[in-house]
Amino acid sequence: MSRKRRDRSWPPVDAVVPLAAPVIDNHTHLPVPGLPVEGPGSEAPLDSAELVARAAAAGISGVITSACETPGWEGSIELARSLPGVRVALAVHPNEAVLHAGVREVGPDGLDPDIRPHHAEPLDEAMARLEHLVRANRDVVVAVGETGLDFFRTGPRGAAAQREAFRAHIALAKEAGLPLQIHDRDAHEDCVRTLLADGAPERTVFHCFSGGPELARACVEQGWYASVAGPVTYPSSGMLREALSLMPDELLLVETDAPYLPPRTWRGRPNASYLMGETVRFLADQRGLEEAAMCAVLTHNIREAYGMFDEPGVIGM
Repeated sequence: MSRKRRDRSWPPVDAVVPLAAPVIDNHTHLPVPGLPVEGPGSEAPLDSAELVARAAAAGISGVITSACETPGWEGSIELARSLPGVRVALAVHPNEAVLHAGVREVGPDGLDPDIRPHHAEPLDEAMARLEHLVRANRDVVVAVGETGLDFFRTGPRGAAAQREAFRAHIALAKEAGLPLQIHDRDAHEDCVRTLLADGAPERTVFHCFSGGPELARACVEQGWYASVAGPVTYPSSGMLREALSLMPDELLLVETDAPYLPPRTWRGRPNASYLMGETVRFLADQRGLEEAAMCAVLTHNIREAYGMFDEPGVIGM
């Protein structure tokens, strides 16, 4: 008996119920024109204009797209200038920092490094170019990120390169007066230790929060945001939900990290901002809030963390 092929298509728009009030996806990855589309949904890709339109119809009034590989920086900036409600976070992803630093080692994930032509640019040169782009495009660049530590995909030499890059991003965010989006995978203690040693930016966001109660308590103590993605809806995420129960409403954000990590209903299929309502509703239920009240909390928090999407396509600090 043949096994039924799993559906990997984009979830249908007509299956999505719009939110009761607008919210913003504070971390997604929009496809950049001219670059290959990879990851979930790449077999039948949707362009950024379609994804943004679907998001708006579902009550997602704005998105912050994270451009954390050097080939996507300029194209993401142009997307923000051409599409309503789109803004950008720029960085060198921690796993990218390892390759720009010339480190070639297999990490705990067991995968060989995915070396590409753009990794020939040395890390210090990439960071200098990043600083220039951040400062020259403050009309659309609203955060530094995603940066941080990922000990799942790197060995000890790579970890040293990640720490160097992380500290440089922390300094850049503080100098530019921008929030910092943190990628933290299997590195909770080290991320916290680095932030405390160097002094975290005033607005610090743990993107796709995956820590336990200890990290939640550190975030509460320091006033750092926990950004919640689709995994909070998974039955296996009990420890994550326990950690989030310690977070006050005013330190919560919601994201997709699309095209990855869809909420439970669409698990295994491509994720996008238009699917974020399920995560918002789940979080509202967990916190005993009406849907509209949860949306209002998230909208307030996004303004505190990043600025205000006052009009379509416009953000102000």
